[in-house]
Amino acid sequence: MVDLTHIDAWVFDLDNTLYPAKCQLFAQIDARMTEFVKDALGLPHDEAHRLQKEYYVRYGATMSGLMIEHKVPPDEFLDYVHEIKLDAVTHNAALAENIGALPGKRFIFTNGSERHAANVTSKLGINHLFDDVFDIKAAQYTPKPYRETYERFLKHHAVRAKSAAMFEDLAHNLEAPHALGMTTVLVCSDAEWLANEPVEKRPARLGDTAEHVHYSTTDLTAFLGRVKTTERV
Repeated sequence: MVDLTHIDAWVFDLDNTLYPAKCQLFAQIDARMTEFVKDALGLPHDEAHRLQKEYYVRYGATMSGLMIEHKVPPDEFLDYVHEIKLDAVTHNAALAENIGALPGKRFIFTNGSERHAANVTSKLGINHLFDDVFDIKAAQYTPKPYRETYERFLKHHAVRAKSAAMFEDLAHNLEAPHALGMTTVLVCSDAEWLANEPVEKRPARLGDTAEHVHYSTTDLTAFLGRVKTTERV
């Protein structure tokens, strides 16, 4: 078992973490981001896609680049890109059971919106298991991986970094939590579409690891089932 008896705050990223990357929800979001950039800036499709990825790499989120460079209203962007089909996400009773067994508080920490988190977790059947969703609005529109965003989360919820675990599919998003003293868990995938993402910002692929990653897994549900906590000694 994985000994996490020191953890009393469980912090989960949403996209490609709480649901498998193979669901390809983010492929839908990605396509809608390109369409938003195309329409908002009047660009050809290919140029809009290029700029979208450039802003993602440079600012941590496409939305941040649009806000900084073009004064685009963030809520307009969020509402548009999260209007997606959730058919590929199904109820996960085992995941619900294992998250529900975690002692202490449980949070979702996402660069997306609270509404998107509610829609996805409702489909998974785990929406009732979290104490709060710390979304991009709560982060004052400063996305992960910026350290100040993690510090804002910890302060807002009075979470002690050394007793918190962060679950993420992006290795670079675990650098700041690790530096702050959090236990880090990287959720990897063998989904083929990951190969097309920018290397600097792509979700973790099978076998990925880093010095700032304490644990890695390709199956979040199974990993949580192996976790040793104060209630599973």
